[in-house]
Amino acid sequence: MAEGLRERKKRQTRQYISDVATGLFVERGFDAVTVAEIADAANVSVNTVYNYFPAKEDLFLDRSSGVVDRLARWVRGRDPGESAARAVLRELRAEVEAVSPRIGLFPGYVPFMRVIEAAPALRSRLWAVAQEVQANLEQALREETGAADDDPLPGLMAGQISWLHGTVMAVVGREMLKERPPEEVSREVLDLLDDMADLLSEKVLNYAVRGA
Repeated sequence: MAEGLRERKKRQTRQYISDVATGLFVERGFDAVTVAEIADAANVSVNTVYNYFPAKEDLFLDRSSGVVDRLARWVRGRDPGESAARAVLRELRAEVEAVSPRIGLFPGYVPFMRVIEAAPALRSRLWAVAQEVQANLEQALREETGAADDDPLPGLMAGQISWLHGTVMAVVGREMLKERPPEEVSREVLDLLDDMADLLSEKVLNYAVRGA
């Protein structure tokens, strides 16, 4: 029980530091805020900040760990008779239809995106996250299909399927920056998903079908 309480305290401290940092970044911009200022505002030491967040970018993109395995998780959880691409399309449609904050469909996403737009370091980190998403998806496809390590097909398919997710996230971010209603953006992105599905070849749409 004591160990559980310690872990809970650590999670709360981590979240508090991240919340304080995010507030400062939104108010003043990512580049204008130092880690020392964040530590002072959160009433912790600089070392404590770095114990929880190895880099300054991690303070703002603290939920990226939940994104890097998103596509791989969706593919591994696909239904019997469902392909990898169709599983990702289904999951994306569900998130968009639900007007889900997990893909940026909420009013509070606007100041968040403005910070990113103004900070090259954050844009670079998001690019790295996207590469990790694709790499994790490729590994999942190799495992699910039993492909050899030197087989290029899982990598090619991961690129095609990751394009769906990356495009949706980019369009949502761009349109939410215009301060449009999330429900309106959702309807347009659903149409976009249909258009993207039409662009995928049958080979992609029927790759890695889970057996019944």
